[in-house]
Amino acid sequence: MAPGGTVVPMNTNILISPQSAAETLGPGVKVLDVRWQLGNPNTYDEYLAGHLPSAVYVDLDKDLASPPTPEDGRHPLPDLGAFQTAARSWGLNDGDVAYIYDQAGNMSAARAWWLLTASGVESYLIDGALPAWIAAGLELETGPTTPEPGNVTLPDALALPMIGIDEAASFADAGGVLLDARAKERYLGLTEPIDPRPGHIPGAVSAATGDNLTTSGRFLPPYALRKRFAALGVRPGRPLAAYCGSGVTACHEIAALTIAGYQGALYPGSWSQWSHTDWPAATEEETP
Repeated sequence: MAPGGTVVPMNTNILISPQSAAETLGPGVKVLDVRWQLGNPNTYDEYLAGHLPSAVYVDLDKDLASPPTPEDGRHPLPDLGAFQTAARSWGLNDGDVAYIYDQAGNMSAARAWWLLTASGVESYLIDGALPAWIAAGLELETGPTTPEPGNVTLPDALALPMIGIDEAASFADAGGVLLDARAKERYLGLTEPIDPRPGHIPGAVSAATGDNLTTSGRFLPPYALRKRFAALGVRPGRPLAAYCGSGVTACHEIAALTIAGYQGALYPGSWSQWSHTDWPAATEEETP
């Protein structure tokens, strides 16, 4: 089973405030705009209308995922060679630090944070994302940012824990906590807007990513996240994993676990893979 449930040896300080980000922009810092929203084809136009200074637009579908397939899900992890090419197109060099944000609580930006962290790149989410930057009265730019190509060399394997579909099927029975990061309505099978079947992986606990955030879209403080996850059965020594619809917002759950001091494994295929198989689907709420 994938590791999890223990205090992580990695950096748990993965957030940077808008003010601190603004004060430290400059050489060696790359700003990535990963705004994405299911069913919204206009995110690039929204980026052009106003983004953080020097921010490069990152296309989640093209840069942070391989093409969708029923076998692998809607957002399979990218081919790592293609991911390195994308990172270089953002201007990322060896030794650079990445500041990452989106337009909505870092729900999609967390995918870039997870991939870059798993590739050994020091990466931070701008807490509160674009709305917090605007609320702080900080400068925006318009139009595209086209950086000089970078030279970053990424490893040929990701260094953060993951599980596959077979492990997801047995995770809860083996004593782990499997967190379903989707909205409660999808978890219960009351609605399913995009995938073939409603419901959730048997044994999974509902842990909607929206509950990781304050009403202003910032992450809850570590003590509050620890309290939230404790109520979901998370405790030291117990393996943890997370999934969502297609492996995007599950990265937000991994980020929240990291802030709380825990390491969780990502199930990249998530429900978009599971729902194309003969594995059973549950619709009753599971107790932690």
